[in-house]
Amino acid sequence: MDLFDDRASKLEIVKDVVLLRGFAAPVEAKVLADLAAVIQAAPLRQMYTPGGLGMSVITASCGDLGWVSDKKGYRYAAADPLTQKPWPAMPASFKQLAQQASATAGFGNFEPDACLINQYQVGARMGLHQDKDEQDFSQPIVSVSLGIPAVFQMGGLARTDKAMRLPLYHGDVLVWGGESRLRFHGVLPIKAGNHPALGTRRVNLTFRKAG
Repeated sequence: MDLFDDRASKLEIVKDVVLLRGFAAPVEAKVLADLAAVIQAAPLRQMYTPGGLGMSVITASCGDLGWVSDKKGYRYAAADPLTQKPWPAMPASFKQLAQQASATAGFGNFEPDACLINQYQVGARMGLHQDKDEQDFSQPIVSVSLGIPAVFQMGGLARTDKAMRLPLYHGDVLVWGGESRLRFHGVLPIKAGNHPALGTRRVNLTFRKAG
């Protein structure tokens, strides 16, 4: 299975982990326009780990709940702790894309209530971690890649398990759930590149049922 050359297909990487090459491409114009509106309402900013370390990505959220990290810990909140205002509503284009990708990957009835927006510049990364701040692990995670390429790491259920490397391109959608819902995952440092719509940036939209 050559993940570099197969650019327009549905690939089950391991059980309950499905890569949908180019799935978001048909709706990218609407998604990018809605993304710009969300970021205008809730500007991207750096968050900090509970230990006080700054993350290398800058972050925003939309939906009923937003993911936040500070000295109080990792959690979801209904309001932006910086402004005390509710997060922007999740655009219909976002929700439809997430639900269609989830269904295509074999996970029906996905009802995302949170979309985490992470923007990566060259050198930014995301260490291996589990998504376990949510209340409902029966729902999958849907991750949409936009902009310059990234190398995604999909590990096992233990941090020490060997992680496979998946190159992700603009429009790719990765979905995981079921037996793989709590797999460790991350993103290797972003290499220099340029995308016609997003320039030197990579933006990742991660949809979850958090509440």
